[in-house]
Amino acid sequence: MSGATTFSSDKEGLGDLLSSINKGKTQLPDFQRGWIWDDEHIRSLLASVSLSYPIGAVMMLETGGAGVRFKPRLVEGVALPSKVEPERLILDGQQRLTSLYRSLCAIEPVKTKDSRGNEILRWYYLDIRKALSPNGDREEAIIALPEDKQRRNFRGETEEDYSTRDLECKASLFPLSIIFDVQALTGWQLAYLKADPGNMQERLALWNDLIQNVVQRIQQYQIPLIVLKKETPKAAVCQVFEKVNTGGVALNVFELLTATYAADDFDLRHDWEARERRFRKYKVLTSIANTDFLQAISLLATRAKRLEALDAGTSADNAPGISCKRKEILELSLLDYQKWAEIVTKGFKNAIRILHAQHVFDARDLPYRTQLTPLAAALAILGERAEQDGVRKKLGRWYWCGVFGELYGGAIETRFARDVPELIQWIDGGPEPSTIADANFAPARLLTLRSRNSAAYKGVSALLLREGGLDFRTGDAIGLQMYFDDKIDIHHIFPQDWCRSNGIEPRRCDSIVNKTPLSAKTNRQIGGNAPSVYLPRIERSAEILPERMDEILASHLVDATKLRGDDFTEFFSAREARLVDRIEQAMGKPIARGVSEPATEEVPEYQDDEAEVTTLTS
Repeated sequence: MSGATTFSSDKEGLGDLLSSINKGKTQLPDFQRGWIWDDEHIRSLLASVSLSYPIGAVMMLETGGAGVRFKPRLVEGVALPSKVEPERLILDGQQRLTSLYRSLCAIEPVKTKDSRGNEILRWYYLDIRKALSPNGDREEAIIALPEDKQRRNFRGETEEDYSTRDLECKASLFPLSIIFDVQALTGWQLAYLKADPGNMQERLALWNDLIQNVVQRIQQYQIPLIVLKKETPKAAVCQVFEKVNTGGVALNVFELLTATYAADDFDLRHDWEARERRFRKYKVLTSIANTDFLQAISLLATRAKRLEALDAGTSADNAPGISCKRKEILELSLLDYQKWAEIVTKGFKNAIRILHAQHVFDARDLPYRTQLTPLAAALAILGERAEQDGVRKKLGRWYWCGVFGELYGGAIETRFARDVPELIQWIDGGPEPSTIADANFAPARLLTLRSRNSAAYKGVSALLLREGGLDFRTGDAIGLQMYFDDKIDIHHIFPQDWCRSNGIEPRRCDSIVNKTPLSAKTNRQIGGNAPSVYLPRIERSAEILPERMDEILASHLVDATKLRGDDFTEFFSAREARLVDRIEQAMGKPIARGVSEPATEEVPEYQDDEAEVTTLTS
């Protein structure tokens, strides 16, 4: 299609368009969810059409393209005796066209909503005299009547009745639902003229005025139409749809692929929900999204195609690349999905072992959910090899470089595509992955890590647990069971109240340097007291000797002497240096020790860690 346009632009008569909908030649893609416009919007739309005002262009897609297959469904209100294959699908304009079809063509009342969002059924009429009045408001001339065409007072008593054609005609209420039905329109005209025999001439003049200034405007109304040709690539169709479909439900790549597979009677949503239930048995996987899952599948599917091309003699430059970008995901065939879905599921489940080994037990403490995608893909390829100690150590080092290098927070699809082959090559004896080479951690960053919004903040907490952090009260290593049983969270070592009273600036008080994983019960015992007060209290209540408490503090990289002496400055400096040492060890590469103070920044007042507040009030 090089050089050829992918769309046509024209106009189509409203009557022809609604007829096409009624015959099933124009339908909706199944991913277009049912969507109800409220009564006010419908009346405003009908008023605009009756005045020949523009209502915007409609965008459609020709069906029959080899690369784009969506399961179709009829527009709401259309009923056909047998299945009809559509000639085109509505990509943008669903609400406008559905509202126009239901109000101007259908033989049933329109399902809509009132101003409070309650579902109601309405018939739409035109008050002839109001519509033709020189000073009339056209929207006020569009009348919506209940299903039985009767208006009632607050006591439920009928005050106005338009339930028969004769009653409609006497009240000069023209039913808009017959405007494209020539026979019904003619019959209504005769009834209207006869409704008041003494004023037939006046009625005839009004009728002629109505035909010329309202009915013909609607019948001859032209809608701008953009039609994407069937040769248009799927990625382009989906991108166009997302950009123009501002009024509907936003669709991600999963929704669009779901629609594609539905054409082959495969329910992707149902399949994913079953896998998601399996993931949710493990707290650390509860945040995995369907798009993460599809990205991992795309990494494996495109890798397989690349290897196949290389084996066939294609040069590395000309072989297809490994990718999990939107375009490649949308090109995943159903066979691709079915081939790799279970393998990827096992890859994510195997990632649990890697994460637990790094003392990441819960999704809320996961520095980067996104980093699990390339990890799961790599584990799917490695299979049982991932159980080897040497392999797991390499994966751990790659993981920490990603966390402390803060490399997985932006547009990361390109990094994913590098990660998978580079990790496998490295494990096979090749060079270090670029994630390790690119990772850099500045010691000054520790002063800016103050909340869970930072991946490195959560990384330091997990690293402290991995390094053997012991519970202040029990002296037990904080493992998986204790983590959940005792509500371990990140809490201040020098409490905020003490820091306020002693002039410690917020950026130091709330820095991760002054925080460590503690149980909720331990944190309550600390309260707002100085370390010289709360440490002896914990020792007495838990029957811990001071020497043992010093060992426990050391497991949190805390200098016990400086802490017991309430020397915040010396405590902070010593712990900062030890944290940098541990980060350096985890990353497996040297960290440049520069000036520890960060560049001037605006620091907020003392801030409570979000999770800390949750733990203490739960």
